[in-house]
Amino acid sequence: MTTRMTTWILAMTTAAAFVGRTAAADETRAAEGTAPATRRIVVSIPDRKLALVENDAVVTIYPIAVGAPVSPSPVGTFSVVTRVANPTYYKPGKVVGPGATNPIGTRWIGLSAKGYGIHGTDNPGSIGHAKSHGCIRLRNHDVEQLFARVRTGDVVELHAERTPEIERLFTESR
Repeated sequence: MTTRMTTWILAMTTAAAFVGRTAAADETRAAEGTAPATRRIVVSIPDRKLALVENDAVVTIYPIAVGAPVSPSPVGTFSVVTRVANPTYYKPGKVVGPGATNPIGTRWIGLSAKGYGIHGTDNPGSIGHAKSHGCIRLRNHDVEQLFARVRTGDVVELHAERTPEIERLFTESR
């Protein structure tokens, strides 16, 4: 077996294990008569940070890249509509399969705002800057962790201003 195939099998097994653990936790809560975790992703565009919030508690905060001034990130409340591991990147005249040179990295979390998503990157140096075409970029390791926890239907809030709640989420959790 080739090294590349072994790496792919390992990655798929790891991803399946993470997905299985989160799904199993939700099933356990349902069996116990408690509600599954309420998840939402909160993005502060000016802070260039993303918070994963479960049951109103911050689970983790990630540094992100946001839309460049010429292609800003959308603002509003959306939902997760698709989840793709090892996505293929499509652009007119260009197709990049999964791998180290894929501009959207190792995971795609598609939003209800058509054409926008949360994804990895082949350019980790862009994290912390306004460099994307409007999507929210994370380092591949970070988006893989996030991907394992979120589900289709989860709420995603993209904020262009620091509200008191945004201030609380991103300062209390430090």
